[in-house]
Amino acid sequence: MASSAAVPFWRAAGMTYITYSNICANLVRKCLKEPFKAESINREKVHFSLSKWADGKPQKPVLRSDAPEV
Repeated sequence: MASSAAVPFWRAAGMTYITYSNICANLVRKCLKEPFKAESINREKVHFSLSKWADGKPQKPVLRSDAPEV
């Protein structure tokens, strides 16, 4: 049975809320003027370490940086 309740437009477009919010955040960052634009891009960078496991023990971690494409 179909519901007559209003559906958010991002859901109607087949997106998740996370995808929608990421698109909106990217648009806002692109519209900023300097120096705020550079600061927002620097805040978006993500650094993490990745460790492979062998025989139940972690191997040497590898540091990664997932910087956004500009």
